[in-house]
Amino acid sequence: MKMHKLKALLSLSKPFRRNDSSFILSNHYCRQFSAQPSYADYLQEQVLVEGRAKSRAAILNRPSALNALTPSMAGRLSRLYESWEENSDIGFVMMKSNGRAFCSGADVVTLYELINEGKVEECKKFFQTLYKFVYLLGTYLKPNVAILDGVTMGSGAGISLPGMFRVVTNRTVYSNPEAQIGFHPDAGASYYLSRLPGYLGKFNKILLISRFLCGATLVREYLALTGEKLNGVEMIACGLATHYSHNERLPWIEERLGKLITDDRLVIENSIAQYGDIVYPDTRSVLHKFEKIDKCFSQDTVEEIIEALERDAAESHDEWCNTALNKIKEASPLSLKVALKSIREGRFQPLDQCLVREYRISVNWVSKRMSDDFCEGVRARLVDKDFAPKWDPTRLEEVTNDMVDRFFIQLDELEPELNLATAIREPSM
Repeated sequence: MKMHKLKALLSLSKPFRRNDSSFILSNHYCRQFSAQPSYADYLQEQVLVEGRAKSRAAILNRPSALNALTPSMAGRLSRLYESWEENSDIGFVMMKSNGRAFCSGADVVTLYELINEGKVEECKKFFQTLYKFVYLLGTYLKPNVAILDGVTMGSGAGISLPGMFRVVTNRTVYSNPEAQIGFHPDAGASYYLSRLPGYLGKFNKILLISRFLCGATLVREYLALTGEKLNGVEMIACGLATHYSHNERLPWIEERLGKLITDDRLVIENSIAQYGDIVYPDTRSVLHKFEKIDKCFSQDTVEEIIEALERDAAESHDEWCNTALNKIKEASPLSLKVALKSIREGRFQPLDQCLVREYRISVNWVSKRMSDDFCEGVRARLVDKDFAPKWDPTRLEEVTNDMVDRFFIQLDELEPELNLATAIREPSM
């Protein structure tokens, strides 16, 4: 079936021709090249490429901006991964980064500036390109590895978590803070968050496993509404990551993978696991709050979730409840309700449908059709940094169901929907 899909893709794409003159030696004597030799150097340098005998690696390279994704980076990633999938000489691919962050998400300040300059179409094009890459990664025909060493937020998770192998470290910090800036968890978040394991007991098969097998957890809602952070160990526990390794051993993993002459996923998986660690969440981890998370975040509405947290805080005096409440109350009321509906719809939809829905929501945010909260959130937190956003509506009770539902309806005939290559990549769907 995979060979059939690959042939279909090859027949619809121009063959990838590698120009040997574009190869240069890196400091590690690895060949580096560009899939677009005519691209401006400064754009190429935002995503570097490292070539090995049977693999390629994309390296996010905006360390001063925490590797925040620009439109050119999203486009270059798409072109690279498409060409690597077509190239029969390449067995598997990797993504990693330079600096202290893997990827802090989309460069929302750039989007904010484009919106204020009246260039909304450029914002829509960015989301189209980004979401198409997320879909490409989620349906990729070759083994792929992402090394999430550092900050991994929002769209940074979107360009990695749908992939096959996700390696986290002691430096990994993951979150979906979109509601706090007046947006929504996107780039596939409504797909991968909604599929977190139903039982947190899965993460601890040795220590008191029976204690955790008592109920489904609503970690997905908790992460989407609070924007709270998880570390690498917690990502392993939730199933968001597949392997954990200390940061100091990453060079060994990369060296081992670089020597592989294979496209066998089991060989690749075992090679990563050789340098991995078996880890368990700290006793202070939020994952040990699964009973409270279930009780509070299983409520039907955001208002009811807040009421449940307030009741629990009054009864237990648990600081965790107050922290969660403060995080929620900092967010845009409209974003909270849109995010909750989107995450819950994602539980019943495949990746392509989640991305189409997320695109509709994103278009409505950047077009300011319903609210200016996205620009206001970016202004308050990242531009002026007064941390005093003026949300509209200002209170949850002012957000009607009709306001929320309008983010989800099909775009009008003058506004094209997100067009994914589902018929080619998933012909059985």
